[in-house]
Amino acid sequence: MSALLILAAGPGVTLQDRGRPGYLAQGLSRGGAADALALAEGAALLGQTEDCAAVEMAMSGGTFEVEGDLTIALTGAPMAATLEGVPLAWNATHRLGQGQRLVIGGAKAGVYGYLHVAGGIVTAPVMGSRSAHLTAALGAAVGSGDRLPVGKAGPARPGVGIAVADRFNGGTVRVVPSAQTGLFSAAERDRFSAATFTRDARGNRQGVRLVHDGAPFAATEGQLSIVSEIIVPGDIQMTGDGTPYVLLPECQTMGGYPRIGTVVPQDLPIVAQAAPGTRFRFRFVSREEALADLHRHGCGAARFRGAIRPLLRDPGDIADLLAYQLIGGVTAGADLDGEDGA
Repeated sequence: MSALLILAAGPGVTLQDRGRPGYLAQGLSRGGAADALALAEGAALLGQTEDCAAVEMAMSGGTFEVEGDLTIALTGAPMAATLEGVPLAWNATHRLGQGQRLVIGGAKAGVYGYLHVAGGIVTAPVMGSRSAHLTAALGAAVGSGDRLPVGKAGPARPGVGIAVADRFNGGTVRVVPSAQTGLFSAAERDRFSAATFTRDARGNRQGVRLVHDGAPFAATEGQLSIVSEIIVPGDIQMTGDGTPYVLLPECQTMGGYPRIGTVVPQDLPIVAQAAPGTRFRFRFVSREEALADLHRHGCGAARFRGAIRPLLRDPGDIADLLAYQLIGGVTAGADLDGEDGA
């Protein structure tokens, strides 16, 4: 069986898949990949399902050695990657041979990068998932000396890539009304929508803290009498000091802070991928609008399969080939001294 050998790894390297949905009643949050879009992109590039576990790398990667021949995909936050010293394209697939070393450095933008392998990582699942959920003591970080077994690969193709929208530098994040949105006055909700927030240094896979230059946010009624109830990733809680936190996959399962809204699942990766200092704003949309967008575009691997293209294009497939500049200049065949170039 093929495998990835971990020669060195950063402190935030773990295995992640779609997590463990369905356990909220037992007190376990879903967990799984912080950037679900990156998981889907990798599955699309390799022609497999999102159930396949990938290596999630927070801020930096590591050094990996291949045991056997593998096809990999790199998605999520773009990171400096080389194979035997040769730079590799991000958002693309590559062929790795026996004994070759893959080095993945720090993130150029965003937070979470992903290393996928054709066939997926096939460690023993726990409660239906291979994801490490460190706050629940399920699994562990990937460390130096670990050997990650790889499953049987399908017809994955090296040398293909996918163009993705930028979600690694903040922007506008859509929010739907939540259980306690009505506890905030219309003026307070408008002020929230008009504010520009900065991702604070405090944050992890449970959630991120946001700061802004204005006054704290507060519910106008009933804030101190809210009964703790189920919360989910994407919920935006206002703590006692009026600071918003956006919850991520490993968030707690119950909470009593008022929620001004919930980030739509398609936009949650923008928050998860926000490095400290990243700025973004929130825009309220209706549930109907958010669901219509989800149904129109989807959020799984099928959404991206039509966007996969070869990294090197075949001239025979370029309909407007004559519109390209194929020659950048000509010379008279003589060197600078006027002598024959031969």
